[in-house]
Parts: sequence; C-alpha cells; structure tokens
Amino acid sequence: MTRDEAWQLLKQYNEEPFHLQHGVTVEQVMGWFAQELGYGTEQEFWSLVGLLHDIDYEKWPEEHCIKAQELLQQAGAEEKLIRAVVSHGWGHHTDIQPEHEMERVLFAVDELTGLIGAAALMRPSKSVSDMELKSLKKKFKDKKFAAGCSREVIETGAKLLDWDLDTLLSKTLEAMQAKEQSIASALQEA
Repeated sequence: MTRDEAWQLLKQYNEEPFHLQHGVTVEQVMGWFAQELGYGTEQEFWSLVGLLHDIDYEKWPEEHCIKAQELLQQAGAEEKLIRAVVSHGWGHHTDIQPEHEMERVLFAVDELTGLIGAAALMRPSKSVSDMELKSLKKKFKDKKFAAGCSREVIETGAKLLDWDLDTLLSKTLEAMQAKEQSIASALQEA
C-alpha cells in the first residue's frame, strides 16, 4: 500500500480535521521513531501504520480496532500492518498485545501525541517548537487537562518499551518538534 492509497483510505472513513491531523501526526512521529530506533529501512511501514491506526475511530468508536481489521482487510492491507494497527487497542478494545517494538511505540505515542498537541494549543505560539519537557510533565500530571488522553495507557506504553516516563515524554516531544513542519505541509497538501 502506498502512502497516497493509505491517505485516501483514511479519508474515506474520516472527515473531521482533528482525526485527519491526528493520523498525520502519528504517521510522522512513527516515521521519526523508526529512524531514531534503527529501523530506517522500515520507516515507510511504521509511518503507514501510524497514519492508519485510527481508521475506524471516527465512525465506529465503540468498535475501535475491531472494525479497523475489517476495513484494512477489505482494502488489501498486509496482515503485519493490520496486526500492528489492532495491537494499539490492547487492553481496551482488543486482546492483541503489542509485541514488535514498532507496535509498542504506536501504543505509547498514540495518546501522548494527543496530549502534546493539546498542550501546544494552550501555548501563545500554538506550537510544540518552544515547548519544554518541564511544561509537558506539568500538563501530564494535571488529570483534568486533556482528560481524554489516558495517562495509564501512556505509562503502560513506556513500560512496554522498557523506558522511564521522562524518556517517552522527551522523545515524543522531540519527534513532534522535528516533524511539526512536515505535519503542517502534509495537511496543507491534503
């Protein structure tokens, strides 16, 4: 599946700008992590998984990750991609546990990118470029802030990766800072 095919597939089931932006953000962050963690030859695959991970969420939130499996099979996606997408719902929507490092990264960064994005919107700059780990940690500890972003899932993701929470927060923030312009460009081209 090409990136353009994946993008068209995502747009087939998602219209809300927020959901499209989240898909592109996770796509870019996953690509960054592929390079960072030594999986550069798999960067395109990691990115596609990130782009498509919430393909079913807008229309079928109660069947999240279950409906994704059906949609991706119908589109002819390879089993490896389907499994990776479905595994990010482990413990909440599915019993497929993230095993590959890529699946663990997706599990860990999905909710966290949402939290970081929400924190950026609160800043005068509306950007992650000037965000520091200290302010992100403060937002993370405030359970009322971006309450829909599960801190438990983020903490579980850090444990799955065998990272401390600060490492996960700082690396994901760094990824979003590095990819902020790419995310904006991808959304403008859409």
